[in-house]
Amino acid sequence: MQLQRSRDTAPEMALRRLMHARGHRYRVDRLLPLVGVQRRADLVFGPARVAVFVDGCFWHGCPLHGNPAVKANVWYWPDKIARNRARDADTDRRLREIGWLPFRAWEHETPSDVADRLEAALRSRRLS
Repeated sequence: MQLQRSRDTAPEMALRRLMHARGHRYRVDRLLPLVGVQRRADLVFGPARVAVFVDGCFWHGCPLHGNPAVKANVWYWPDKIARNRARDADTDRRLREIGWLPFRAWEHETPSDVADRLEAALRSRRLS
């Protein structure tokens, strides 16, 4: 588990390259402005108050790919993934409460599709 990257993953880097090429600027692996907890987002668009999370299918329980047949520590992984999902939901709730938009994407999604969705979200946040 220690060898798993927590930042600069291939899906995250692909999204970052696309967003940068489209002229958007952001902060990477940024601590979120949440009281009482320390949570980080993969990308943060501060002025628009958008926090982007590129979730790994295994670690965050993707409905399409998140339940592989685990062979080692079978007793551990279902609880761990459930805790991750609960933390994600709590982070999203806390962000919404302070006026931020949590934006989540799965690692298996096409980066250009995610970039299109994210760009639309940023546009809507800047117009309101």
